[in-house]
Amino acid sequence: MRRRPLGKTGLSVTELSLGTWGLSGDGYGPVVESEQDKVIDRARALGVNLFETADAYAGGAMERRLGERLKGIEDVRIVTKIGTDHEGAVPRKRFDAKYLEGAVDACRERLGRDVLDVVLLHNPSKVAIDGGEACDAMAKLTEGGKLRAWGVSAGSVEVARAAIEKGALVISLALNVFTAGDLAALSSDIDQKEVGLLAHSVLSYGLLCGHWSSDKVFADNDHRAERWTSDELRRRLRQLDALRPAVGGEVLSMRAAALRWVLHHRPVSSAVLGPRSCLQLDQLVREAGKGPPYLEDWALVALRNRLHEVGVDA
Repeated sequence: MRRRPLGKTGLSVTELSLGTWGLSGDGYGPVVESEQDKVIDRARALGVNLFETADAYAGGAMERRLGERLKGIEDVRIVTKIGTDHEGAVPRKRFDAKYLEGAVDACRERLGRDVLDVVLLHNPSKVAIDGGEACDAMAKLTEGGKLRAWGVSAGSVEVARAAIEKGALVISLALNVFTAGDLAALSSDIDQKEVGLLAHSVLSYGLLCGHWSSDKVFADNDHRAERWTSDELRRRLRQLDALRPAVGGEVLSMRAAALRWVLHHRPVSSAVLGPRSCLQLDQLVREAGKGPPYLEDWALVALRNRLHEVGVDA
């Protein structure tokens, strides 16, 4: 498994990492515990050394599971996220210093680690970043030795840029062929500050696998049921025609083309995968290829031109 530096954190991470939101059962429906264990164990067997989670996933159960499965294994890095308070009747975002300090201690307990590798603020607003309290609290926790680095899982370019200006060393950003403009807008900030970049949503929640029909219907417990309107989904499915010609030779599927497109970008430290089974994980690792070039230069240029033709800024 190839490795890349996580910015200037001093951590070396595998270019493919295991994200656990889907595995937790929160995003797409339940996954039996035995299968969760198998996927985590399989990721380790394949050489993955970076695992991504959040204190909100399955109410903290996913952190505890990772802590148990990865206990005592050297050179394993865990990125977790905090900032969602579930104590009230309705979950709410909280980024005040007192709450964040308590959340970090709870993560340390569940993960079974005195020092956390990376903790990200989980989808804060720009107001929360600009206010400074959250970033100051995370910097203080880092200086106090409770975590090695802090950062932000950002929902927009504006939030990511503000976080970088406040000293975030790691940014998690949705990155796929449909969101290429966000990385283009942030690339100079990432380079200048030597920020580690985690790319999530690399398959756009399964859309880029190219398996759905125009009348696709999602289950009620699947977050995708509310992510796109019917018209938006049909538009995205039509835009997938731009990706289809990238399949061929060593690029075995649209899924492979989409993943390789992400890995091609030099600022990316790791692409966060979201498999819910060992079969899905094995397919993704195999189709990522043997290393650069992930896609040939001519194929990248042709793909960019086709995306532009269907209204995607790539």
